[in-house]
Amino acid sequence: MAVEKEGCDFREAPASAGMLNFLFHGLHRGVMLVNLITGREKIALNNVIIIGSGCAGLTSAIYAGRANLKPLVIDGLEPGGQLALTTMVENFPGFPDGILGPELIENMRKQAQRFGAEFKSGAITDVDLSKRPFKITAGNETYETLSLIIASGATARLIGLESERKLIGYGVSTCATCDGYFFRNKDIAVVGGGDSAMEEANFLSRFANKVYLVHRRSEFRASKIMVDRARANEKIQFVTPVVVEDIRDVSKGGVEKMILRNTQTKAVSELPVEGVFVAIGHEPNTKVFRGKLDMDENGYLLTHHGSQTKVPGVFAAGDVQDHHYRQAVTAAGSGCMAAIDAEKFLEAHPGL
Repeated sequence: MAVEKEGCDFREAPASAGMLNFLFHGLHRGVMLVNLITGREKIALNNVIIIGSGCAGLTSAIYAGRANLKPLVIDGLEPGGQLALTTMVENFPGFPDGILGPELIENMRKQAQRFGAEFKSGAITDVDLSKRPFKITAGNETYETLSLIIASGATARLIGLESERKLIGYGVSTCATCDGYFFRNKDIAVVGGGDSAMEEANFLSRFANKVYLVHRRSEFRASKIMVDRARANEKIQFVTPVVVEDIRDVSKGGVEKMILRNTQTKAVSELPVEGVFVAIGHEPNTKVFRGKLDMDENGYLLTHHGSQTKVPGVFAAGDVQDHHYRQAVTAAGSGCMAAIDAEKFLEAHPGL
C-alpha cells in the first residue's frame, strides 16, 4: 500500500529497503535538526580517557590499547612531559647507548597508536567526577568517559629567566639523577635552599669537580641534617645570599657562567660553571582536581591499592602522585598499573 501524504500510517507501509532508508535518513535529519536548534552535539562515550602524554600516560595508553579499551589521550599542559625537554636519556632500560628524550616519547606515542590509542591536544580546564559518566573539559571540547587515568605530571619550578628556558637540556637541568652523569669532572651549580637542593648537591658531587650551592638567602629551608651534610662535603661550596640574574651563553648553545647579584650589597659577579641544576621544587598539575580528589599538602594526588584515588574509576599515575622518585621508568611502571586497574574496574562494572 502506498503511503499517503496526509494521515499516513507507517504501520501499513511495506518494510521495503526504500522505506527503511527513508525512515533512517528522516530520523538522522531530525537528530541534526534538534542539534541545530539546541546547539548540542552528541558526546561520544569513552571507555577510558588518559590525561597526560609523558611516560606514565603513554604507557597507560599502550596497555589500555592492548586491552582493546580504545583509550583517548589528551596531551595536557606539557605534551610529552619532562622527557620532551630532555636531551640524552641513559637510564631507561633497553637502550645501552642511550636515547634522546623526545625520540623515546615519540616511539612510545607510535606504539600506543599502533594499539588503537587516539590523541587529542589541549589542556584540561574542568572535570566533573560527581556522576557517571565522568565529564572532562579541554577548552571548548567536552568528553565523557567511564574511567579516567590522571597522568598530568608535575612541572619543575624554574627561576624564570629566558636564558634558563632556552638552555634546558643544554646545560640547564631539573633532574640531577637524570643528568648528573653528563657533568663528570666539571664545575656546576645547584640553585635552591630546600632538602631537594641539598640532596642534589650531594648526589652531583659524585661526578662533578665542584658543586656551587646557590641560594638567595643565607638561611635555608632545608632540614639541619641535610644542610650539615652538604657543608661537610668538601666538593660543595655555598654561594649566598645571591639571586641568579642570567645564565650564559645562549648564543653558544651551552652553559658557560652564571651572572649573580648579591641581595645585600647589590654587587654583581660571575660564576663560571658548565651546568646549572635548578632545584626549587615541582608543582603537580592537579589544579582542576582540587576539592574533587584527595591530595597531600603539596597538591600531589593520593592513591591507594595501586593507582586508585578516592573516586572509583579514577586512577593516577606518574609524577602527579609521586614526589619522591620522579623517574621515567617509575612513571612508566605506574602508568602500567593504572591501565590494568582501569581494565579490571571496567570488567567488574559492566553496567556503567
